[in-house]
Amino acid sequence: MFTGIVTDVGEILDMRQEGDLRVRIGTAYDIGGIDIGASIACDGVCLTVIDLGATPRGWFDVQASAETLSKTSLGDWTPGARVNLERALKVGDEIGGHIVSGHVDGIARVVGIRDEGDSTRVTFEAPASLARFIAPKGSVALNGTSLTVNEVDGARFGVNLIPHTKEVTTWGRVSEGDAVNLEVDTLARYVARLAEVAA
Repeated sequence: MFTGIVTDVGEILDMRQEGDLRVRIGTAYDIGGIDIGASIACDGVCLTVIDLGATPRGWFDVQASAETLSKTSLGDWTPGARVNLERALKVGDEIGGHIVSGHVDGIARVVGIRDEGDSTRVTFEAPASLARFIAPKGSVALNGTSLTVNEVDGARFGVNLIPHTKEVTTWGRVSEGDAVNLEVDTLARYVARLAEVAA
């Protein structure tokens, strides 16, 4: 379980196919505080640490199955790419964003970017099957970042990125056409399901 508050921006150091895709991610996290088997959200995808080390800098390895690659943007990663990271939530931690599972629902695509003062308004297009779970002033996790939805127009929705968010995540490098991991708010999913049952 996560909160969508990014705590490090990692770097893809190596990728190799070993049955599943094995990825090495460089990090500023204290490797001594990470256990094998720990969950880390990598661009919003909950992945399991299978190896780690501290030379020449801190790194951890994860594996991504064919299923994960088919549902997320991980297949677009390349060595040198930067990814948003978040360690799993611990009991007693502050929940600064919203409850995020790390189970990506689908891919949204960046369809518009415009600056508004120091902030940046980004418009996304979600898969039609997920659009009904996205509501104005609701929450979404995009590449592992908890963001507030500003407006919704059919399958399109917009968020506002403040300077701090752009500085401490990968959002400062966003471009039109980017594929983004989308996880809809769990509460929205349950409300929609209850409405279906009641109908």
